Amino acid sequence: MYRLAKKAKGGDKDAKLEISVLEKVTAHLDEGLMIRSLELTKEEKVAISYLNFLTAKPTMYIANVSEEGFDNNPLLDQVRELALTEGSVVVAVCAELESQIAELDAEDAAEFMADMGIEEPGLNRVIRAGYDLLELQTYFTAGVKEVRAWTISIGDTAPQAAGKIHTDFERGFIRAAVIGFDSFVEFNGESGAKDAGMLKVEGKDYIVKDGDVIHFRFNV
Repeated sequence: MYRLAKKAKGGDKDAKLEISVLEKVTAHLDEGLMIRSLELTKEEKVAISYLNFLTAKPTMYIANVSEEGFDNNPLLDQVRELALTEGSVVVAVCAELESQIAELDAEDAAEFMADMGIEEPGLNRVIRAGYDLLELQTYFTAGVKEVRAWTISIGDTAPQAAGKIHTDFERGFIRAAVIGFDSFVEFNGESGAKDAGMLKVEGKDYIVKDGDVIHFRFNV
């Protein structure tokens, strides 16, 4: 703080902002609360991100319950209340059921889950919650030989998404041919979607959406 105070005294705007945020953080911690439960603007979060505060990191609790423990479970309710005060999330799973599902092939697993009244494996819910917590999403590239899923941050532009494949893609980005996932499936791939007018050509400012199927054009 002493170093920052000297900079702030000299008119450093970044130092002034950082001091302001740290004062908020200190007061919050003094109340015994986690930093992640403190409402900060994006600018404020960036200002202190280099400090890597442990309690500022996103946290998920995975609660192992019995087959009947998803509803009317006082212990699960306690975990949820704790998570709420911390700004964390909770995903309830039944490890015993998950173990049984993991041993089955896709067809038998679907039949087993239908009999048990389960919509999807707990692992799927854990992954989805993790993506939401970390503000991540997925886009796809689909070629003749291979379909790949790429994880990016929500808000990434087309060039940033292309950079996940190779830095040359981002550096030499020209444009992106984009098809929404639902359209890609409905019209049986790129050719059908293009014929239906569902393929859009986007530039460098395009914000990639979750599930987009993208073909990049680049030149280096």
